[in-house]
Amino acid sequence: MRLVMNQPVERMDRPYARRWWALLVLCLSLLVIVMANTALTVAAPDMTRDLGLSSADLQWVIDGYTVPYAALMLLLGAIGDKYSRRGALVLGLVVFGGGAVSGYLADSSTAVIAARAVMGVGAALIMPATLSLLAATFPRAERAKAITLWTATAGLAIAAGPVVAGALLRDHGWSSTFLINVPIAAVAIVAALVLVPPSKAGHHDRIDYVGGLLSVVWTGSLVYMIIEGPHFGWGVKAVTAAVVAGAGLVAFVVWELRHPRPILDVRRFADRRFAGSNLAVALFFLAVFGAFYYLTQHLQFVLGYDALETGVRMLPLAGAVFVGSALTGWLTPRVGMKLTVTAGMVGGTTALALLTRVDAGSTYGDFVAPLVILGLAIGLALSPCTDAIMGAFPESELGVGGAVNDTSLELGGSLGIAILGSLLATSYGNHLTDATAGSRLPASALETAQDSVGAGYAVAQGIGDKAHQVAAQAAQASDPQQAAQLRQQAAQLASGARQMADAVGSAFSDAVAHTSLVGAVILGVGTVLVAVLLPRREAAAVQEATAEEEPAVQEATAEEKKSADSAAR
Repeated sequence: MRLVMNQPVERMDRPYARRWWALLVLCLSLLVIVMANTALTVAAPDMTRDLGLSSADLQWVIDGYTVPYAALMLLLGAIGDKYSRRGALVLGLVVFGGGAVSGYLADSSTAVIAARAVMGVGAALIMPATLSLLAATFPRAERAKAITLWTATAGLAIAAGPVVAGALLRDHGWSSTFLINVPIAAVAIVAALVLVPPSKAGHHDRIDYVGGLLSVVWTGSLVYMIIEGPHFGWGVKAVTAAVVAGAGLVAFVVWELRHPRPILDVRRFADRRFAGSNLAVALFFLAVFGAFYYLTQHLQFVLGYDALETGVRMLPLAGAVFVGSALTGWLTPRVGMKLTVTAGMVGGTTALALLTRVDAGSTYGDFVAPLVILGLAIGLALSPCTDAIMGAFPESELGVGGAVNDTSLELGGSLGIAILGSLLATSYGNHLTDATAGSRLPASALETAQDSVGAGYAVAQGIGDKAHQVAAQAAQASDPQQAAQLRQQAAQLASGARQMADAVGSAFSDAVAHTSLVGAVILGVGTVLVAVLLPRREAAAVQEATAEEEPAVQEATAEEKKSADSAAR
């Protein structure tokens, strides 16, 4: 047996025997790039303290990964189709690992942001390659099951990232959350060469580089605008990005409609099944990433769990994703994807609606049911959508198909963090102002506390530290009258610290409830749109049957033509 698998999957006369092992490699590659994002949410406080990050710095440390990741996927997916899908996967893992090493060695905000951007480029190579290799390696009859496992891995990674990061942070610094990616990427590289067969499009014309570059411009500008505007205000940068994104999108659509071999045939979006599936993926990850963003903060800051404890308490979501994936594998062939996807989106809306009950007295038990329902919803809805999106593309464009699915996912996630995160911050600031009305808190301290829930508790901690200092002075004072005054002042400060901490927790809990309500409304409206867009089961079945029969019809037609030509001669 060869150490490196060299036989292209296109030349195999039967399904690849070790395809399920190959799927394990693809899922491992997916796991590491999703975990790289979710792990950072619990490492952010340590990183902020050690590097002295501002709010803007921290935002770009997180989103420096997202911009190149979302912008480059379509172009890199097409390049992988033409030259080598496995090559794109391996190269992506190398680039991703190199970025992780740079992040481990970084000692400034600029260096960390640059490292995250390099990791984002690697992820843009890896993500579409995993789906295109999956679709190329598995026969159509098994593809839905393989995609279900791929989707379940993504759900696991969302919850596993904080667990891994939390375990590392107990004994190591934040830089260890970068370094842990390196051995995982190394194992994935070796396993990919041994277990994943090479694959590329059998017949692929010259790549539409102009369309690819236009996709980079409009997607990158859109993601930048989504990040910059809500968080830092609609200044020149955000408005310029919005204009560039709009003009770039129009230019991209016009170019693709006129090009004989477009990088993405935008006419596909006229297909209700394809359009509805992409909308469902985007909306779902808007809700999931937005909710994940504020739930981890609530568990850490308001309920007081450390990084590892927070990660462990997110695991019900991961377990429920696997259960939901198993259900969709059984349900979808029986009732059709329209019903399964709609049910999943209704479940996601319900989970967000349950979070509207969060208040200052809520405990972890109040979050378990929403997490489980959200996990079940992810498992139910996303696998059929991904299968439908990949099924809309021919073999020569599987990388592009994976990129379209993943771009919808990434745009939805970016929108979720931007829209719901911005709404959360505004709501928290307003509620904190109301909760501290009438107090003697200095305006500068209130402004600092309004920046984030972490900053609010830091202000409360500062007041408490001041109370301890005054109490110590009272204990050392020789004048009884002065000692009594100091003790009274210390008691007032201690009371103020408790009141401030209570106000911060109450304000953030109210903000979570308010933000969840808006998220539920967005996902609820989206559920109706997706239900209208997705065709009935019969129409989808006819489309699938036609797609499966088309190669056979074309082959038969070619044979008939050949016979007719022979008879004529």
